[in-house]
Amino acid sequence: MGKLIVANWKMNKVRVEAEAFFAELDGLVDNHSKNAYAVCPPATILHYVSEVAPKKMKVGAQNVYYKESGAFTGEISVKMAKDAGASFSLVGHSERRNIFGETNDDVKEKITALQNDGLDVMLCVGEHLEEHDNLKAVLQEQLSVLKDVDIGKVIVAYEPVWAIGTGKVAELQDIVCAHKIIKDYVKNMFGRDVKVLYGGSVKASNAGEILSLDEVDGVLVGGASLDPKQFAQMINTEC
Repeated sequence: MGKLIVANWKMNKVRVEAEAFFAELDGLVDNHSKNAYAVCPPATILHYVSEVAPKKMKVGAQNVYYKESGAFTGEISVKMAKDAGASFSLVGHSERRNIFGETNDDVKEKITALQNDGLDVMLCVGEHLEEHDNLKAVLQEQLSVLKDVDIGKVIVAYEPVWAIGTGKVAELQDIVCAHKIIKDYVKNMFGRDVKVLYGGSVKASNAGEILSLDEVDGVLVGGASLDPKQFAQMINTEC
C-alpha cells in the first residue's frame, strides 16, 4: 500500500509560479508510483490549482472559517473552499494556533463545518519543545476535538512545533512514539484506525527513512514542497 505525500504551500506562489510548478512536476512523477499526493495552495489560487493539477492529485484548503457566511472580512467558508475545488482542508496547523490564536474550540467548529459540507479533514497536532516531556497529554488534548466526528473522513498530521521550518527533524523513534500515541487514542475512541502523517522539516533527503516507518502513513511537507524536483522525489519514494 502506498503512502500520502501532501504539499502545504503556505503563503507562497502566485498563479504563474503554480503553472511553472505543475509543468515541471508533470515530467518528474513516476506514474507507476503507489503513493497518493495532494497540495494545499493559498486560497487565491485554489480554484486555478484545482483545474490544472494532475487528476490523481487531491487539492485542499489551508484553512477555512466555520461560519457559512456573514461579516467576516478576509475569511473563506467551507462552501467557498469546496466551490473553488477543495476536497479537504487542513485544520489546527500550529501556525494557525500560535500566530492567529486559534483554540481547540475553533478547531472543533471547523471540523464540524467541514464534515457538514462533505469535505474531509486533515487535523494537525503537535507539541512545543517545552511540552515534549508531556507529549501524550498534549496530543490527547488536541485530539479530543475528534469526539463525535466521522473519523473515516479524518487524517491526522503530527507536526512537532519545534521541527517546523527549523531544519530540525524528530528522531525516528520519537516519530514512532508520537504516531503510536495518536493511533492508540483514536483506536480507543472509535474502535478503528486512522492515517497519521508526519510533518516537520521533511525534505527529499530524509523523506525516505521517515516514510519507511510502518507507523507513518505519509508526510505533510512545507518548504520542500515548493520545489517540484523535491516533491516529485518524495512522491516517487518506494515505501
